[in-house]
Amino acid sequence: MPAQDVTAYLTQLLESVRGLDRGAPHDLPVHADADTDLLAVAVVDVDGQVWSAGDAEHLFPIQSMSKPAVYGLAIEHVGLDEVLRHVDVEPSGDAFNRISLDPESNLPDNPMINAGALVAHSLVHGPDAGDRFERIQELHSRMAGRELAMDQDCYEQEMERADRNLALAHLVKALSVLPDDPHDVGDGYSRQCSLEVSTVELARIGATLAAGGVVPGTGERVLAREATQQVLSVMLTCGMYDSAGDWVSQVGIPAKSGISGGIFGAVPGRCGIATYSPRLDAHGTSVRGELAFRRLSLDLGLHVLRPRRPQG
Repeated sequence: MPAQDVTAYLTQLLESVRGLDRGAPHDLPVHADADTDLLAVAVVDVDGQVWSAGDAEHLFPIQSMSKPAVYGLAIEHVGLDEVLRHVDVEPSGDAFNRISLDPESNLPDNPMINAGALVAHSLVHGPDAGDRFERIQELHSRMAGRELAMDQDCYEQEMERADRNLALAHLVKALSVLPDDPHDVGDGYSRQCSLEVSTVELARIGATLAAGGVVPGTGERVLAREATQQVLSVMLTCGMYDSAGDWVSQVGIPAKSGISGGIFGAVPGRCGIATYSPRLDAHGTSVRGELAFRRLSLDLGLHVLRPRRPQG
């Protein structure tokens, strides 16, 4: 499809979902005050070509959409076997901030819920919490294509409401293994979630995962292929929390949502996709963004489990 046709299709896609006014922004002030008319979509293929429509350069906090890359970084630093010793890979079927661990293993169900994400964060190497965050910031910056900054307001608001995440960190420390101090982990995780990205940059992060850990357009490898495969697998089964089953069946793209209103996905070997719209449904997923992904998957045949006709 010619580039102008892709852009026209994306523009038409946004107009087809713009009329949806269900849901509301998250109540964290930095999100609650967001302009609910903002709407964007971006696609970046594994060769680095970029197509976008709408408010695709608008910046917003990455929030939980930072979890996949941090999980990959933890695997790079300590190895998959060690990561699996600390956090499982099972879909939870529960909300992302559930205060509980598996009753038998005492492990977080997976690294996409907050308990598992806190553990993954703590497994990233660094002599101290500040250095660990810098490594996480650097990885996201390399994947996104520019040096990402932290939204200070978002970080401060996250820390004001950090009791639940601190409870999760202390629970893991008490019943399982948390490699670092719970308060340092909670602080670093809040910083991680406060990195600012645009919809285009989120699509670049997705495209890097789709390309097996190689940044599209630069050829720079930032994650090993094996680590990327693990990340994509967990994104597909766990990335959309308690609506993961519906997402896999209807969309079929490894993806991760965030309470800021973003969703990004990675179609292995093909492209990264991202959407942004602040209104959320009961699962904490962008209402317009989810519908846009459904239509993209159907229109472009992107479902990773879509049966292919045999050749010949």
